[in-house]
Amino acid sequence: MSELIARLREGLPGDAVVTDPDILGGYAHDMASFCPAGTPAAAVLPRTTEEVQHVMRTATALRTPVVPQGARTGLSGGANATDGCVLLSLTRMNRVLEISPVDRIAVVEPGVVNADLSRQVAAHGLSYPPDPSSWEECTLGGNIGTASGGLCCVKYGVTAEYVLGLDVVLADGRLLRTGRRTAKGVAGLDLTRLFVGSEGCLGVVVGATLALRAEPPRQLALAAEFPSAKAACEAVCRIMEAGHTPSLLELMDRTTLRAVNALTKMGLPESTEALLLAAFDTPEPSGPLAAVGALCEEAGASAVVPADTPAESELLLQGRRAALVALEAVRGTTMIDDVCVPRSALAALLEGTAAIAERHRLTIGVCAHAGDGNTHPTVCFDARDEDEAHRARASFDEIMELGLRLGGTITGEHGVGVLKREWLARELGPVGLEIQRSVKAAFDPLGILNPGKVF
Repeated sequence: MSELIARLREGLPGDAVVTDPDILGGYAHDMASFCPAGTPAAAVLPRTTEEVQHVMRTATALRTPVVPQGARTGLSGGANATDGCVLLSLTRMNRVLEISPVDRIAVVEPGVVNADLSRQVAAHGLSYPPDPSSWEECTLGGNIGTASGGLCCVKYGVTAEYVLGLDVVLADGRLLRTGRRTAKGVAGLDLTRLFVGSEGCLGVVVGATLALRAEPPRQLALAAEFPSAKAACEAVCRIMEAGHTPSLLELMDRTTLRAVNALTKMGLPESTEALLLAAFDTPEPSGPLAAVGALCEEAGASAVVPADTPAESELLLQGRRAALVALEAVRGTTMIDDVCVPRSALAALLEGTAAIAERHRLTIGVCAHAGDGNTHPTVCFDARDEDEAHRARASFDEIMELGLRLGGTITGEHGVGVLKREWLARELGPVGLEIQRSVKAAFDPLGILNPGKVF
């Protein structure tokens, strides 16, 4: 241990190596429940690529595990410490190096906060669309590691679609550059996409070239109330089948609405069983909003209320962004699933989740990126109650099993981490898992990068 610390300090500033146990405890885990965290040897906070290379060379020489970290807002234990590891926090590498309005790209370091980039590119009339609910805290490196999504993904897609190129420090300290700055390019295997979503298991992202878009007009939204989750999901299917492309299409069930009201005092309708939020950012959004409102009514909506101004629309979206924090306040702890199913199976997923909640005598709220079938069933429980915690874990697993049975996936945007390792094996099957482990071994033959996660 003393040799590890001494070698790390040889190539790092004095304040970049943390060994105080009390401080290390704050770096040891992300925001996921039921995910064990080990005792790290140290946390390091580099500011340059060269310093990251030094860390990885030291780790390779001493066969020391390394856990790359961003802001630790993850929900699957992917940033949790393993015993004796080096926690490699990239939050100090937080510079936006370039914004090019002509090429519509930004070059960033991994510690840049998502919302900070959005604000900086907006000054150039541009936007960076991926916007996770934690966008005011989460870093772009973490977004890349988990291939995160966001509220606007139904129209604009997810993080993977905006990463053009990466700078990656490999396990042995070499620097690999992947991808390009150009709008098109098919030279060689697409290593960039391979790293996006790899959760720090293949290399350490130290830089990214990201695609930008022209800033859209401010969006207008409507809220549609439904007497059942099934009716709300039917509206989603009708909207997509009719060819509409809303800038967002989000769903909250009654449990979630009540939790949001309790936290924010927003006065969202609590008598409805499901609230569907739809928005358009086209130059003339009133036309498609009216058409979507009519489809909601045909599907059984009891009320359709359009926002009159972008400010009112943003207020509705703030309620949706507050959903996960609000649900955590219900019982003090949550397990947040992110099962994604085909849109046609949304109703079955929500109805099945309600049955699971009743069977386990638990509160489970559901909010969803309904436009792409990505749901967030959120199990609320008291972690101090051993029996309730046991039921919470069982219900979480049953929801994942339900998602797979409906033709879905165990994770749409949060990643596998520690929490879903067993379920990844079930989803991929033995051949798929073997191939993925072979890829991991090619990049990290010693197995020192984020061991115990994903694979």
